[in-house]
Amino acid sequence: MLSALPRMDTTLLESFATFGETKNFTRAAKSLGVSQPALFERIQKLSAELGLVLYERRGRDLVLTADGARVLVFARDIRGRLRDFAAEIAGVSARKSVTLAAGEGSFLYLLGPGIAAFVKASSARLDLLTTGAKATVEALRRGDADLGVAVLDLVPRGLDSEDLVRTPLCVAMPKTHSLARKARLSLRDLRAERFVLTPDGQLHRELVSRAMSQEGDTLDAPLEADGWPLMLKLVSLGLGVAIVNGICELPKGVVARPIHELGTVTYRMLRRRGELSPEAVRLATSLREAARDRTSLPRKNSPKARP
Repeated sequence: MLSALPRMDTTLLESFATFGETKNFTRAAKSLGVSQPALFERIQKLSAELGLVLYERRGRDLVLTADGARVLVFARDIRGRLRDFAAEIAGVSARKSVTLAAGEGSFLYLLGPGIAAFVKASSARLDLLTTGAKATVEALRRGDADLGVAVLDLVPRGLDSEDLVRTPLCVAMPKTHSLARKARLSLRDLRAERFVLTPDGQLHRELVSRAMSQEGDTLDAPLEADGWPLMLKLVSLGLGVAIVNGICELPKGVVARPIHELGTVTYRMLRRRGELSPEAVRLATSLREAARDRTSLPRKNSPKARP
């Protein structure tokens, strides 16, 4: 019945939005200009009205529950809409902003043209969060980001996605390497090579290790590097070969060849389900249009032959 629905007091929601961002009653109360006991009472009242446990204590830290994280996203959205409407009523322009979360490689090699087009066409502030795939998903779920870009095989529950670029996985090596003369390579060609790999536990490391083990090989004493730029730098120094995504720009003296057994990866643009702000829609359009112009192989020193 309609009368059984929670009241959704906007003052309580705004208070929870501020608390949820800090996870600290003292700092949140100071930001809101209220006493700490008053803020605690507001959060407890919201919890009771919704019938949800919004946070819990873990040691010295306060951590939002899954329900609390959902309420935080809603509360921040409501707070933003109220501020925009108040600015409209007052006849002043509200400061618009949009936040994009993505990995370092995505920002360096894929998203730059789309970001530049958006900044040129929009007066909104653009905030960039450098995050791995898992952290990108969490930033979207918490409401810390409006859009995200990541390489994911499966789209997480509660998010919508669209493909931006599909690119092969390639082996990068010095152009003086004996294998650089070949246009087609397989994992077997790499058996004697020392690999430059991401740290243990990362998805990319697991993918390469699994693929090599299927060929009956193990990766002995790989050189570890976190991020495409560092991996490619080590390759350029002749310290090993690296498996990289095909969107990477290659440094001078490095070439890349696709490895057909590894297939392709897909960069996806992610968003929470529901209505996007006009600024987020504009950003999504800019990223989409720029991605259409991208080639699927590294933009320097790529071979003419295709696998």
